[in-house]
Amino acid sequence: MTAIISRRCSYIAGKWVEGERTFAVENPADESHVADVSAAPAVEIERAITEARRTFDSGIWSELTAGERARILRSLLDHLEAGGDTLVATMSAEAGQPLRYARGTQLVGGLRLARDTIELYLSMPHEEPNPVPVEQLVANGTTLSVRRYEPVGVVSAITPYNAAIMMALQKVIPALMAGNSVVLRPSPLTPLSSLAFGEAAEAAGIPPGVLSVVVEGGATGAELLTTHPCVDMVSFTGSTAVGRRILAQAAPTVKHVALELGGKSAQIYLPDALDRVGRGAMAVVAITAGQACVAATRVLVPEERKDEAVAAVAQAYAAIKVGAPDDESALMGPVINAAARDRCERFVAQAKEHGATVAFGGKRAEGFDRGYYFEPTVLDLPDNDNPAARNEIFGPVIGILGYRDLDDAVRIANDTEFGLSNQVYGNDVAAATALARRLRSGAVNVNTGMFSAYAPGGGYKQSGLGRERGTEGIRAFQEVKHLSIGDPR
Repeated sequence: MTAIISRRCSYIAGKWVEGERTFAVENPADESHVADVSAAPAVEIERAITEARRTFDSGIWSELTAGERARILRSLLDHLEAGGDTLVATMSAEAGQPLRYARGTQLVGGLRLARDTIELYLSMPHEEPNPVPVEQLVANGTTLSVRRYEPVGVVSAITPYNAAIMMALQKVIPALMAGNSVVLRPSPLTPLSSLAFGEAAEAAGIPPGVLSVVVEGGATGAELLTTHPCVDMVSFTGSTAVGRRILAQAAPTVKHVALELGGKSAQIYLPDALDRVGRGAMAVVAITAGQACVAATRVLVPEERKDEAVAAVAQAYAAIKVGAPDDESALMGPVINAAARDRCERFVAQAKEHGATVAFGGKRAEGFDRGYYFEPTVLDLPDNDNPAARNEIFGPVIGILGYRDLDDAVRIANDTEFGLSNQVYGNDVAAATALARRLRSGAVNVNTGMFSAYAPGGGYKQSGLGRERGTEGIRAFQEVKHLSIGDPR
């Protein structure tokens, strides 16, 4: 079996820094001890921030040409790819992820996303004329009006446990390409894999202080990264509850804040597409165990055919094999820890108390002496007020709801505090697309899905602020400066 990453401490301003305290990393698949990791002291996390400030203000990175930054970052990605086997083994060990997800989605997909992000940045204008009418230019004695895009400064990148490497890549790469200095802080549940960024930064020759990786077992460092006056921007992916706290912490220093938060997305099946409901519902929990912010965990079907849909989804879920990460025949692994498993149990119980019926699953998976496994679960929900329809469970639990007509389907889908990524299935593509335009979410997938460096993603309402990926995701790491230039004569 491939060994995991050997590093056990933070990478700060070009040095590997040990702390006095350690915290344990656990394998969710069998509850085994993965490693003891040295927690970065608060004083060292502050040094990572101040060194990021120093390097940014010095221009050692931001004043390189875009082509020079691209060359170095491609080298960083090459180093990550060369250590891919070790990185995949590490992701699987600390997150309990199936190997196919760790390799195919996080490593291969993440590297493709990162490389495409570099190419997208290079294709974009970062200084361009403003379309000011000629008569206004003349009246103001202006020869040229220019819009210039410049780096924000120091960026705190705070990533979640469910896709640590992919989320880091979609924050770190555009931020660095834009000329920022970055402090990466991964989830305490999955800190090891992100230490690969420190090794890759060393190998690629990124100037010390431009990219630091700090690991901790609590939240002291994360709070410092969202409050310190030397930090100009916080980019966070995680729960809405934590996102609210970050907004409050960042407010006194008026930081830029980009948040990709929770979701309670819907997948809507038009009457002519109900034959796809089993496959579509299965995709919610397969591979990730439902631990994805974009998971469409509310399944909306025509009311008069709801029993048929419930039966089809239950049959599909019965075919999902739950197993260890290295079991290639398994479609679903564990959730991240005991608290996540308990949360699934609690919401199933609350759903039943409010009139739901368990059509399949609903309890801890059988056959495992250890590990945080929960059965893929199908709930027949009476209405959208059910706790399982209102709350992000972040586990392999979905609910099926009936709608009277398409107006009712839109009402139900939009009746949530979230708005991240909905889905619509319909053989009549025009009708499905018309419905998609009425949904209040940052993305809507009609009969398909796309995750690309060229396509933005993000949330409406309490699912977040700003966008990641796409041109909007790059601009998020930039300030806009207007230059008004006149002839002195």
